[in-house]
Amino acid sequence: MIILRPELVAALSTGGVPAICTALQQAIELEHSTIPPYLYALYSLDKKLNGEIADIIESVAVEEMLHLTLVANVLNALAGNPVLNTPGFIPTYPGPLPGGVESQLTVQLAPFSMSQLETFLTIEEPEHAIDIPTAKVALEAIAAPVTIGQFYNRIIAEINKLSDSDFANPPRNQIGPDLMFEAVVVTNKATAVQALSIIIEQGEGTSNSPEEIVGGDYAHFYRFQQIQKGKKLIPAPGQKPPWIYGGAPITIDPAGVYNVPTNPDRKNYSPAQLNLCDTFNYTYTNLLKTLHNMFNGHPDQFNPALGLMMSLKSQAKAMMSGIPDPSLITGPTFEYQPTNP
Repeated sequence: MIILRPELVAALSTGGVPAICTALQQAIELEHSTIPPYLYALYSLDKKLNGEIADIIESVAVEEMLHLTLVANVLNALAGNPVLNTPGFIPTYPGPLPGGVESQLTVQLAPFSMSQLETFLTIEEPEHAIDIPTAKVALEAIAAPVTIGQFYNRIIAEINKLSDSDFANPPRNQIGPDLMFEAVVVTNKATAVQALSIIIEQGEGTSNSPEEIVGGDYAHFYRFQQIQKGKKLIPAPGQKPPWIYGGAPITIDPAGVYNVPTNPDRKNYSPAQLNLCDTFNYTYTNLLKTLHNMFNGHPDQFNPALGLMMSLKSQAKAMMSGIPDPSLITGPTFEYQPTNP
């Protein structure tokens, strides 16, 4: 599991809207920081050969984008302003995740492998993983652990101390379900708690179920474990817990993983590869700027953001699979690139 620094949560103890807004901005940075590693692994897969695994990773990445939106909605409802358009918003890979995360885990940009899957499981692991048959044993906790789920629960506890009058109503800078499925428009304490609870449940499940309350799938940790265990998680009525990794097989075909570098470094790229990489990063930076504008009062930027996401996907798939030139296998570096190369 990911352990957060105690001071990250301790800062919430000062109470009030400013402390909550600071924590919410840190949560936005943390949610975003998981997306590049997930996408790098996803786009390293030939979907014709590893479609099942690709679908699982993509479903988690999409929900991480929802989580980022939900946090931004809560921050906006408290008159804060989400920040996504600065160079410092993008973490450095390899390195720890931002938002006060302890450095016991180094997150890399790496093609899909069982080792990289272990990193994803560590990111998503709840404080108390349900002991489903053949399930991964929870990592040994260190002293005074503060998990991502606990961090959100502490934010919820502080939000519950606020008054509904602390929230903007009518809604302020909200992205609703008309634009993004499962998004929650935040106008008071109840809807703020609802939004943050979705993030916890989709990431970790609940203490007695691996299933999401909203969405109809399994929580991220258990979704990833299906790949590790090599079988779908299915209900198992009559046993405790009533689930088992015993469904249809999930297998990895090594031939369906592109030979892209781990932690790609610009210094190792030819001029042609640098051009591909810089073009990708320019698109990625424009996406962050567009999301920043979308979350700061311009919901009309939703469709342009979708277009940039599709462009990123097509660029990454071509770069990593060597299209049109098989000699130019190039891994995107996910760096800030404000000018068009």
